[in-house]
Amino acid sequence: MAYFSVFHEYIKRKKSAVGLPFIALCWISFFWGTTWIASKEGVKHMPAMQLVAIRQLFGGAIYLIYFLIKKSPWPNKRQWRNILILSVLNFMLSNGLSTWGVKYISSGLGAIIGSIFPLWIVIISFFRGDKISWKAALGLFICFSGICVIFYDYLNDFLNPEFRFGILLSVIATFTWALSSIYIRENKTNFNPYFSLGLQMLISSIVIFSVTNINGTAIPLVEIPTISWWSIAYLIVFGSVLTFIAFIYALENLPKEVSSLYAYINPMVALFFGYFLFNEPFTVSIAIGGFITITGLYLVNKAIKTK
Repeated sequence: MAYFSVFHEYIKRKKSAVGLPFIALCWISFFWGTTWIASKEGVKHMPAMQLVAIRQLFGGAIYLIYFLIKKSPWPNKRQWRNILILSVLNFMLSNGLSTWGVKYISSGLGAIIGSIFPLWIVIISFFRGDKISWKAALGLFICFSGICVIFYDYLNDFLNPEFRFGILLSVIATFTWALSSIYIRENKTNFNPYFSLGLQMLISSIVIFSVTNINGTAIPLVEIPTISWWSIAYLIVFGSVLTFIAFIYALENLPKEVSSLYAYINPMVALFFGYFLFNEPFTVSIAIGGFITITGLYLVNKAIKTK
C-alpha cells in the first residue's frame, strides 16, 4: 500500500517530465501483452470466470483501500450509474469473456482478436448514422483481409466446437469493449478514474462470484493449483493495478494517436511469448496476417482519433 501511494504521488509530481509518459506507454505495451500469457496459464487449471472474479476482487480491493485511507469523496448518483454500466461492459463482459476465451484458443490469437475493437466502434457508429471516412473504410477492408490470412492456419480448428466457442467469446469481448469506449466518450464525468476502476472491479467480482457459485462452476480455493495462484497474482499486480495506473497516466499525458500504440504491440508480445513458452503456433500466415491486421487497425484508429 505504501508503494502504491508513493508511486501515485511520484507520477503526479513528474507530470512535466518528457520521458515518463513514454515509459508508461512502453510498460502498457509489454505488460498487457504478457497478461494474455498469464491468463492462458491460469485458466488451464481452473474455471476461467472464477479466475476473473478473484483477480478483480483483489485488484479492486487494493484501489478501494487506498482511496478509503485517502478519504476520497464517493461518487454521486450519475457517477454511480457510469460505474455500474462500465463494470458490466469492461470487467464482467470484456475482461471476463476474453479470459474465458483463451481457455479454448491460443493467447496470441486472443490478443489479436482483442486488438480489433476499433473496428466495432466504426461499425457501431455507421449503424448509428455516422459517416465513415475513406480511411476507416479502407482500414476495415485491410483488417478483414488480415484476419482471413490469420485464420487460414486455423480452418481445421473450426471443426472443434470448443475452438468456435473461444472465438465467439473473444469477439463478444471486443464488441463490449467498443461499447464501453463509446459510452465513456459520450458520458464523461469528473470522478477519479482510478477510484472508478477499483469500484468497477469490486462490483464485477461480486456479481461473477455469485454467478459461478449459483451455477456450480466454481471449485474450492484449496483445489486451485499453485501455478494458477501465481498467474492470478501476476494479473492483479501487472494487469489490474500498475498497468492501469500507467494506462490512465499515458492517456492524460500523450497525444491520443501515440497513447493508442499499445494496441498494436500487445498482440506481438503475446504471440512472441506464447510461441516460446507454450509452443503456440506462429506461422508465416499468422505473422503476415497479423501485420496486415495491425496496418488496418492503424488506419481505423487514425480515422477515429481525427473525428
